[in-house]
Amino acid sequence: MKKINKNIIAALAIAAVFAAGGCTKRSDLFPEAPSKYTPGNTLVSPGAFRSALLNLNLSVRFEYFGDAAPMLTESIFTDAAVEGTTDKTTPAQDLNIRITPSANLNSDDYNKIGRYWQVWWQGVHDANVIITRIGDIQWPSQDEKDKVLAAAYFHRAYRYYRLVHEFGDIPLLLKEETIVNTSFVSTQRMVILKKMKEDLDFAVTKLVDNGNKGEPSKGAAAHLLAKIDLALGLFDEAIAATNIAINGPYALMTNRFGIVASDASKNVVWDLHRPENKAIASNTEALYIVIDRESLDGATVNGSQVMRNCVPMWHNGTILSPGALKPGISDKITEEFPITLWYGRGIGRLRGTPYATKYIWTDNTDLRHAPGMWMNMTDLVYNQPGLKTTDAAWYGKSLDQYTAANVNQRFLNGAKDTIRAWFGWPHYKVFIGSGKTAADKWWSPPRGTNTDWYVFRLAETYLLRAEAYWWKGQTALAMADINKVRARAKAELLTDDSKVNIGTILDERQRELYWEEPRKTELTRMSFIFAQTGKAAYNGKTYSVASFSTNNFFYDRIMEKNDFYKNPAVVTNSGNHFTISPYHVLWPIPQPDIDLNINGHINQNKGYTGSENNIPPLDKIVP
Repeated sequence: MKKINKNIIAALAIAAVFAAGGCTKRSDLFPEAPSKYTPGNTLVSPGAFRSALLNLNLSVRFEYFGDAAPMLTESIFTDAAVEGTTDKTTPAQDLNIRITPSANLNSDDYNKIGRYWQVWWQGVHDANVIITRIGDIQWPSQDEKDKVLAAAYFHRAYRYYRLVHEFGDIPLLLKEETIVNTSFVSTQRMVILKKMKEDLDFAVTKLVDNGNKGEPSKGAAAHLLAKIDLALGLFDEAIAATNIAINGPYALMTNRFGIVASDASKNVVWDLHRPENKAIASNTEALYIVIDRESLDGATVNGSQVMRNCVPMWHNGTILSPGALKPGISDKITEEFPITLWYGRGIGRLRGTPYATKYIWTDNTDLRHAPGMWMNMTDLVYNQPGLKTTDAAWYGKSLDQYTAANVNQRFLNGAKDTIRAWFGWPHYKVFIGSGKTAADKWWSPPRGTNTDWYVFRLAETYLLRAEAYWWKGQTALAMADINKVRARAKAELLTDDSKVNIGTILDERQRELYWEEPRKTELTRMSFIFAQTGKAAYNGKTYSVASFSTNNFFYDRIMEKNDFYKNPAVVTNSGNHFTISPYHVLWPIPQPDIDLNINGHINQNKGYTGSENNIPPLDKIVP
């Protein structure tokens, strides 16, 4: 524990330099006035380089944690979720109106597109500093130097993999920027991916699988390489990359382990997602995690808040008792039935779609949807003490099931909000606990404290290999890999490989990787592959790169599965409708960085204002 603590402190010291990158920045791509605190006088030893890498590890965790965490924004551009905040007009619900290049793209009350743009570019810059300066000092050995370089390559490739599947063609920066540069030019996504593949091919040969927790492993590099190989259409190479992790010192966790292994009321899926179990040596499934603990210096301020983001907002008078129609639920942790201590206090930001919360759960043996693991609203009880005198028959009883027939009786006075307050969620995944001092903090009742989190996990590696097999037409092998994941969860195994398609894989990813996978990124990647290969999707359609912004699998999948976007009658309390368009397959490039790039040209994605000024992106790496 003490070793991790010191490492984080060191990383934060380096971060103070890297945040400026040797200069202060007017925007996410453009530095200006130089600072005396430059990498040149801080990266003077191997230890300093390793601390710089730790800073890159720490910056990965931004996506998962905090109020309206960026993962929420990734999720709502998919088949699996929408933004559930219903008492404001500003959240990203009517995407056709809200998502523009000049809109507010970085706010808890809007969306975090701009936050992704900002943090990924900072990571590219920080990795480039290490890569550019790796030869400036004397290293104890070539091997140690190569390991640091390999980790920096991993981090740059991770940021670029995300950037090109969120924002498309973007500038390719391969060295440290030390002066003001206003001459950036967009580079083709495929050119960028090919360079990242080259770097990861090297990284896989240098990184190790027995390193420190919270740092990228050889398995993690292979996992990321497989994603990039898939994006490039190199399916055999993707299979080879996944095999490195699958045949390495990793294995799916199939037996009870860790802190509550003796609790017979739980199961191995519960164990897998306990915060205390993610980084322990006996967990053979974790390829890459981020470390974030309340007891460590440098922990995320205010904790993960994952329960706040992902649990329904049942408090605030939203749920009424069926008899007397009185407020039915209290969020006080001192109640006789303290449901916020049992399940967390949510505000329903991530509103799962019926597809994600009901339709994909097709058997009753799946541990991921078992009673006590997956929560439904009817698992909660009416705990408001006032009901003892106003509606005593319902006090302590399970919530009455919402139906269309009783909605007008049960949700009154402007509180009719089944969008935000009535849906199921994976308790095993989001229950982070109260934290030792939560009762003394301003966010009591508990929202979810600090926690380690999976970035890459072997279950996803199997699903990546299944996908590669499917693209090759080897459906029996694809089915076998999907069944590896399903078998651990004790779900019914698939038996007919002729029915396996990309939808089968997407369904399993949703069951397994809630709040882990960046689902918009992965859905966009798959949509690009359909366009690049011309292979027919399960809907019978084929797609092309030429019409990608107007006709793509991304949009068709969402409109097939997401009941909110496909139903124009759905409206929030604030009057918002839910809309999405095919061009949302890529997010807009924030307008300030386009405007500041006065001597170059950054293209805007098609569908957004400014794309009419696009020029052909670079089709090769320009020194």
